[in-house]
Amino acid sequence: MPKIVDHDSRREELARAVWAVVARAGVEGATVRAVAAEAGWSMGALRYYFATQDGLLRFALEVMLRRAPERLRTQLGSGRTGLEQAQGLLEELLPLDQERLGEVLVWLAFLGRARVDPSLDDLRQTAWQGERYVCRLAVAELARRPWPAELAAPLPAEHLEAEAAQLHTFVDGLALQGATFRAQLPPEQLRDLLRRRLEALESAVREDG
Repeated sequence: MPKIVDHDSRREELARAVWAVVARAGVEGATVRAVAAEAGWSMGALRYYFATQDGLLRFALEVMLRRAPERLRTQLGSGRTGLEQAQGLLEELLPLDQERLGEVLVWLAFLGRARVDPSLDDLRQTAWQGERYVCRLAVAELARRPWPAELAAPLPAEHLEAEAAQLHTFVDGLALQGATFRAQLPPEQLRDLLRRRLEALESAVREDG
């Protein structure tokens, strides 16, 4: 019988290899050859999934987007509420370990390529919308409001939607600096900065009702 290949599992394995190489050697070091060596695959097997560095970045981002709903469900099903839930949700977007560092670096590199390649705009918009949704969930938790029902749905209260937009910008800044200035902003400091921002935001949205 022919061997049955679990492509979803292989994509996960390969994406982890991409993030590991990017975290260790940067995006420029994430060549097809380097990723093949990290994964323990032949170059021929790798080329089934991508053949160029641009293809590598797109592949890695597509896997990230496919994994995002499951990671979100895990966080939302954790039993935490309010500040603790908001913290857990937003930590998924920060480079707090090697895997998430690789994800953030891939995202930053992808944004640079997407500026000059219109074919990448669909993924860019989808990823941005997903991040904004996570920020809306966090604000809804802090304000003790219902979660937004749809990915693109704004929060019903205008001031809460404005807070979600500001929080999105803040978290993006943390991710950028945490990924590019590791010595100055280690994971424990990223967590602390996020916590302080969320504590202040919780007080503000609860006072506003």
